[in-house]
Formats: sequence, C-alpha cells, structure tokens
Amino acid sequence: MSHLSSTTEPEAGSFLKQPRAVWAVAFACVIAFMGIGLVDPILKEIAAELEATPSQVSLLFTSYMAIMGVAMLVTGVVSSRIGPKRTLLTGLVLIIVFAALAGSSDSVGAIIGFRAGWGLGNALFVATALSTIVSASRGSVAQAIILFEAALGLGIASGPLIGGLLGEQSWRGPFFGVSVLMTIALVGTAFFLPATPPRGRRTSLADPFRALRHPALLLIALVAICYNLGFFTLLAAGPFALPSFDIMQIGWTFFGWGILLALTSVAVAPRLQRVFGTLPTLLAMLVLFGLDLVAMAVFTTSEAAVATAIIVAGAFLGVINTLVTEAVMGAAPVERPVASAAYSFVRFTGGAMGPYVALKLAEHVGVHAPFWFGAIAVGIGVVILAAGTRTIGRALHGDSPAGHSVAEAEAELVGDLA
Repeated sequence: MSHLSSTTEPEAGSFLKQPRAVWAVAFACVIAFMGIGLVDPILKEIAAELEATPSQVSLLFTSYMAIMGVAMLVTGVVSSRIGPKRTLLTGLVLIIVFAALAGSSDSVGAIIGFRAGWGLGNALFVATALSTIVSASRGSVAQAIILFEAALGLGIASGPLIGGLLGEQSWRGPFFGVSVLMTIALVGTAFFLPATPPRGRRTSLADPFRALRHPALLLIALVAICYNLGFFTLLAAGPFALPSFDIMQIGWTFFGWGILLALTSVAVAPRLQRVFGTLPTLLAMLVLFGLDLVAMAVFTTSEAAVATAIIVAGAFLGVINTLVTEAVMGAAPVERPVASAAYSFVRFTGGAMGPYVALKLAEHVGVHAPFWFGAIAVGIGVVILAAGTRTIGRALHGDSPAGHSVAEAEAELVGDLA
C-alpha cells in the first residue's frame, strides 16, 4: 500500500509544472464531473419542450446512475486487462457519442437511454482517472490527489452553470457542449498520455460481491443508498420547487451548491475529521443534511428559502462525500479498488430510483413531498450508521493505521489501482 511519508514530500514549485498528459486527463475529469449537475437547469425546459412529466425527466438521473453503478463492477476487470489508457479512451468515446445522441433526440425516452450510455462511459473514465493522474504527475502523491480533487470540484460546481448558459440557447446545448469538450479531452489524452499496459492482479466480477460479505462495508453501502436518495432527490426536485426561476437562476443556485460542496470536501472535511473523528463527523453531517431537507419540505412555498437550503446543502454534502470515501477505503480488508467498486455499485444502483420516486410523489402528493421522502431516507441512513458505529469503527481502526487520513486513504487506492 502507498502511504504519504517523507519519501513523497513535494518538489518545490512542482504542483503546477505537470506533464501535458496530466493536464489532459485533469481537463477531461472536469468535463466528466460536469455531468452530475449539467441537466439540472434544463430539466423544466426538457419537460416543457418534449411534453414530459417531472417524473419522466427525473429518469435522466436514474438511467445515468443505475448504469454507472453496475458499470463500476466491471471497470477494474476492464482496466486490469486492457490498461488504464485504453480504458480512459473507451470511456471518453462513449461519453462523446452518447452525449451527442442525447442532444439530437426528440423524445424523453431516447434521452434517458442515451444518458445510460453516458453513465457507462463516465464509470470507465472516472474509475481510472485518479490512478492515471498520480502515475503521470510530478511531485508528491498528495499533490496529485489535490489536483484530482480540484478537477472534481470544478466540474461539479461548473456543471449547473455551464448547463444554464448553454441551456439558455437550447436545451440541447449542454449535451452538445459536453460532446465537443470531451472530444478535445480525447485528443489530448490520446496524444499526450503515454501507453499504460495492464499491471497487477486481474480482478473478477465476483470480487466486489465477496467484499460485501464484510459487515462494515455493507453497512456503509446501505448508509450510502439512503444518503444518495436524499442527494439526488435534491438535484431532481430542486428545480421544480423553483417555478419562477429561469434557466440561469437555477444554474446559479446549483453553482453555489457546487462551490460549497467542492470547498468543504477538500478543505473542511479533513479538518473536521482530525478534530472529531470520521464517524462522529459523518453522523452529524447526515443529521444536518436531513434537517436541511426537512426545512425545504416545510418552507416549499418560499422560493428564497428553497434556493438557500439547496446552496447550504452543498456544505454538508461535500463533507459527507469525503468521509464516506474515507470509511469505504478502510472498512473492508480487501483491495481498495474492489471495496470502491462494491460500494459504488450498491450506492448508485440503490439510489437510482430516488429521483423518480421523489417526483412521482410531487405529481401525486405535492411539491413538498419529495423533500420529506429525501429527509426520511437520510434519517434511515442516520439510524443505520448509529447502530453500526461500533462495527464500522472496529473495521476502520483494526484494518487501517491510526490517524488514517483522507489523503492517505486515497493514496492507498491509487497504489492499488496503479
């Protein structure tokens, strides 16, 4: 396993002096992570233009997440056989093709299907990008991880804003924009990234399922399902709770959400973890996120309150994302890529139906109902985490070094992937 130590001290001034291959992959990471919030500002526009219901357009999230979750099971299998570079390029090609096809579609059903293909490409790319950046970068592993996290945060934050800017011209704009930007990333990656032949043990499809036999990892995965139900309920139902907001106003709202998510995931989560510990901080952030959803349900008639709650939620979600990753990396005595694949499979496939169920509730019960649904789901996650704290804590302290930090956990993941 790779640990941050004196042997990985950063070289002076090396952080920004990276090979072109690193910047090519980092640029592609930004565009890939844009896909999470890109469609938020145009959900209402798609529903209006294609005469679709809110629950139908919510399937743009569902198909994307479900396929991405299932695909996480095979990313390690693919990469260990054809090598990281070919896996990255395959993922990029799939995103380019399916994003363009989605933009060319004339029915919600077709867009839903093409978003599924987009999710497959995203899974292949994202699962391989971190190890590629680390292996190709100069300086320390910690610096490379910061670069990856910066790309992730920039993508999540800018997705809604880019979606809003392009969506003002046409709802098709964000899809074509991603396709064009990913084509640039594909060319850069193909030319600047050296060949990366497969190395290490070939993983199998059964490995992630075997990993879920470990109680701590299974508990964290169940918590993540509940958390994801709340997370994607917020993304899907938020725009419909802001009926007077235009595309750019929705884009700016979720841009604020993304900025807070990015900042807290990189800068705040490690500090809270050092002071309070991983599990107490995670439990507190889940409670606060659940209460934030309750506030949205109670004050749904106030668009200012809903918009404010959406932005504030980003602060809680950034910390949760980072600490859940920390817990997953140390919860099971298996290779980190295998643990990550098992967790991602349960998290994304289990939470995939959240947006659809939430917006069905909005159609039949009221605009407040999705947020009650999300709050209840997150509340169940709080109960599971509280009940399983001892089991998860033993796994973290028994199988991980004392004081195991987020950066060290990610560094170990990189070491296994590379």
